[in-house]
Amino acid sequence: MKNKNKTVWSARFENTPSKIFERIGASISIDKRLFEEDILGSIIHAQMLMKQRIIAKKKGIKIINGLKKIRNEIKKNKFTFRNKYEDIHLNIEKRLYEIIGDDAGYLHIARSRNDQVITDFKLWIKNSSNEIINNLNNLIESFIKKAEKNIYTIMPGFTHLKNAQPLSLAHYLLAYVEMFKRDKKRFSSNIDYIDECPLGVGALSGTSYKIDRNFTSKKLGFKKPTNNSVDTVSDRDFAIDFLSSASICAMHISRFAEEIIIWNSDIFKLIKIDDKMLTGSSMMPQKKNPDPAELIRGRAGKNFGALQALLTTMKGLPLSYYKDMQEDKALVFNSFDTLLESLIITNELIKSVKPNKERMLFLSNEGYTTATDFADYLVQNNNLSFREAYKTSAKLVNYAEKNKKKLDQLDFSEVRKMNKKLDKNVMKVFNVRNAVNLKTSYGGTSTKNIKKMIFKLKKELK
Repeated sequence: MKNKNKTVWSARFENTPSKIFERIGASISIDKRLFEEDILGSIIHAQMLMKQRIIAKKKGIKIINGLKKIRNEIKKNKFTFRNKYEDIHLNIEKRLYEIIGDDAGYLHIARSRNDQVITDFKLWIKNSSNEIINNLNNLIESFIKKAEKNIYTIMPGFTHLKNAQPLSLAHYLLAYVEMFKRDKKRFSSNIDYIDECPLGVGALSGTSYKIDRNFTSKKLGFKKPTNNSVDTVSDRDFAIDFLSSASICAMHISRFAEEIIIWNSDIFKLIKIDDKMLTGSSMMPQKKNPDPAELIRGRAGKNFGALQALLTTMKGLPLSYYKDMQEDKALVFNSFDTLLESLIITNELIKSVKPNKERMLFLSNEGYTTATDFADYLVQNNNLSFREAYKTSAKLVNYAEKNKKKLDQLDFSEVRKMNKKLDKNVMKVFNVRNAVNLKTSYGGTSTKNIKKMIFKLKKELK
């Protein structure tokens, strides 16, 4: 075997690369996690070359058996990755030469590393997107279970972090379920967007060999081949879409983490968190800190940064392939790892949360949260416009505030001062439980709505 220690492209060069360039230019430390996808793509490519009689069947089988042996070596940690061979593709190719000899050179017929890496990367993103979706399903299930136990738990809903209107805690939790459902749709849509096989476009212009791209597409699980060879090797939209979806998902769980941190504070005291999801202080013995929630919140920045980094890399690149693009995999891999861990921690966190139901109910009556219900009652029962009813309700709030009373602590005689036509039924609107159950419009917080929604969501998960 000739020149077995040289790069595949060394024939054109008189000198070997400098050590610093070899180290910076090598991506094997990053893209070695693509070995499964790379070997699968190579096996399918070899099958296609045999099918099209571009290489002899005997050579093709020899190549495929060698590739399977390499896959087994990597899985058993018996494979040595070398920086001088740059990436996963050349590391595998060099090892294939060692196993089967010069017949390994036939594998690269009608293929470039440009279409090879995009094929590997797309396959990895498809698989990883499905893994994220599975973890989102687990998270949704945990939120639904927590919601199901808290249908009748009344809490204050907030705007501007001020008490606004009373809600069911279950309804609040199901709001996050809706966010996670949208996350699932984004990752699922990305899988649809990238379901075109790059293999066979070569370096940028296609190939003169009579290849069958429909065969390789089908065998690799893609719907169809890509349409334009230049666009194919230029495209990193699929990676950007993944990073964008990961960033939005990370933002959603960061919002939940922020919520948990606030609710767990000594000021709010709305929840307690199991000790397994808390840490202590090295100095203050009394402390129990929600560090996991804070880590989730902080790690979202890593997902955002990866998206911004790849957008910045791609914005200045003409068509078609440039070495800049090599940075894409580290960004995507790190973003995936960060998001996956955050999803798993979030799942543990929601399971560990125990609502302080008495405190939640108490705060639901703070801040005159049923004032809107009073205004609505006036519209529905006393033929007032909402703006007139709003003024009357504001007047009642001012009166209650001045007399240091909550709305549900007022006597009917005090409420009737605002409008002489009121009857005693009006007093029901100041009960926060009644106020919650009055919100019967689709998507509202009434108990009836919540039960229907939980049933629907559980059915969707099956």
